[in-house]
Amino acid sequence: MSPAFQKLLEERKIVRIVRDPAMIAKEITAARADLKDAKESLALKKSKWATIQGYYAMFHSARALLFERGYREKSHHALFIALRELYADGIERSLLQEFEHGMYLRQEADYGLKFSARSAQEVIETAEKMLGRAKLILKNK
Repeated sequence: MSPAFQKLLEERKIVRIVRDPAMIAKEITAARADLKDAKESLALKKSKWATIQGYYAMFHSARALLFERGYREKSHHALFIALRELYADGIERSLLQEFEHGMYLRQEADYGLKFSARSAQEVIETAEKMLGRAKLILKNK
């Protein structure tokens, strides 16, 4: 267990939960809906919302994977650390890096008001990959 993951457990920013298939399914459904909304927003040239919605599609895919392993996060950063820890062998390092970059782009769009159609498209592409990977992992559990 990495020191970062251990610290989050100690600080209760990641907590153990009982695995609940209904919660996992709900997160995948939310990921699909957010991805659809992100694509629609991008088509309407609403890059800020497309970025935010695309990120939340990634977020819900990642949460489904965390729930699968019996954990729940208390922050976006904790979710990323837990995903990196729990799926080091199941998710490519490059996809984890893209997820982290998506977190940054969402924060910039939401709080810094910095966004573009290109960055929204990047987030949407990563969200598609994350959802696909999550569905594959959950199918093969």
